[in-house]
Amino acid sequence: MVFVSMTASHHELDLEALEQLSQGARSASRNIMAACPGVTGSVVVATCNRFEVYLDTNDQVLASTSREDIRVDGGLSHAVTETIRLIARESGVAPERAQQAFTVRSGAEVVSHLFDVAAGLDSMVVGEREIAGQVRRALDTAHSERTTSPRLERLFQRALHTSKAVANQTQLSAQGRSIVSVALDLAEPSVPHWPQTAALVVGTGAYAGATVAALRSRGVTDISVFSPSGRAEVFAQSHPVTPVHDLLDAVSNSDIVLCCSGIGPRRAAVVDVRGEGQPTPAVEYVLEQAAVAAAREDVAGLAGDAEGDEFPLVIVDLALHRDVDPQVADLDAVVLMDLGTIRANAPEVADTSVRAARSLIGMATDEFVQAERVRRADSVIVDVVNRVEAARAARISWELAQAADGAGGHGDERTHDWVVRKVHARAGELLHRLISDVRARLNAGVALPDLLDDAAVSRDITEVLGVPVDHPNS
Repeated sequence: MVFVSMTASHHELDLEALEQLSQGARSASRNIMAACPGVTGSVVVATCNRFEVYLDTNDQVLASTSREDIRVDGGLSHAVTETIRLIARESGVAPERAQQAFTVRSGAEVVSHLFDVAAGLDSMVVGEREIAGQVRRALDTAHSERTTSPRLERLFQRALHTSKAVANQTQLSAQGRSIVSVALDLAEPSVPHWPQTAALVVGTGAYAGATVAALRSRGVTDISVFSPSGRAEVFAQSHPVTPVHDLLDAVSNSDIVLCCSGIGPRRAAVVDVRGEGQPTPAVEYVLEQAAVAAAREDVAGLAGDAEGDEFPLVIVDLALHRDVDPQVADLDAVVLMDLGTIRANAPEVADTSVRAARSLIGMATDEFVQAERVRRADSVIVDVVNRVEAARAARISWELAQAADGAGGHGDERTHDWVVRKVHARAGELLHRLISDVRARLNAGVALPDLLDDAAVSRDITEVLGVPVDHPNS
């Protein structure tokens, strides 16, 4: 059993490339497990700055399958190749480009990387806390889609536990850094004093909730929400915000608009009648240039001033799949910030906090890997226990039969108890030695199929329990 992860993130890709690649995220888990028999579990983590696939694979199944394409490709390599092929197909990215986009890890590297991600060490804004919630939601999605596995469950739960330990025991997240908070820091010079600022949130997902909380923490009380999918009323019931249904009117009445719907532009591929060339996407954004321009004209008209308000309209696009037409940036008296802007202005974190977090994650990684290695040996240890127990029972029966023959067929209770205790003690010592040997070989890195030397175990059992011993009355 081997963990494999495939990561495309803001470290390796520009956000436009990442956006396109992650369009295949929704159906990835189910398709991967259906296509590759050696993949026993899959969890997809898709956020505004990363797209990651975590796989639980059975290398023995992959190596022994009758499918020639898998055996020729080499087991785990096939799982990666097939995953990339499926993601490329779903996202419309060329397979070669998708291959280059992903960083592939296996084994303990997967564990360490996920722990880094969940703790915020690998984030665009180092130390952000939202990522832990996104990792948890990824696991919840895998639960609902029935694509997780017991090992992936343990991995993700330990990652979340480690994230909490980093938050509680280091200063990594003490300043409350997040993508939203950095965006608001950047927006602050361009909006009225926060308690006088009117804010509009576009979207009603988990990130919208974090956005509302960040606005509230700065004293913003005038918060409206618009939902492209019509869920504004439901969202408003659980958050102290005002639902709105006319986006143009809401933008006109706002000082800052924060877009995080995550539904992205709706792309309809257009191909010429001959089917030649690359598809040309027809894009419709949640907030288009014409709508923003009309909103600014409304503001100027209400103010009776061709220049409009004293402050520009600040629009923050927090969605990886862009909610806002990039051409909005060309409008006068409009400031558009996106994830690229936030990444370029993300604050640095003190080295001491990062070192402390990495130390905790290193220890947690080692503990998890060792625990999983021990788990992998459980089946071997059970086999040893069963063999010793069978030999112990046979030895007790043989000794009691010998004692009964010596007493004319009538063994006494004292003899019975002595035999049972003696054989049990010998069997216990033998079992302890055999299990210790298995664990020592495991810790030395011996592969699972080689943990047990069958011939040596049989010899030890015969030597300790298979030879007659002196009877106490002889």
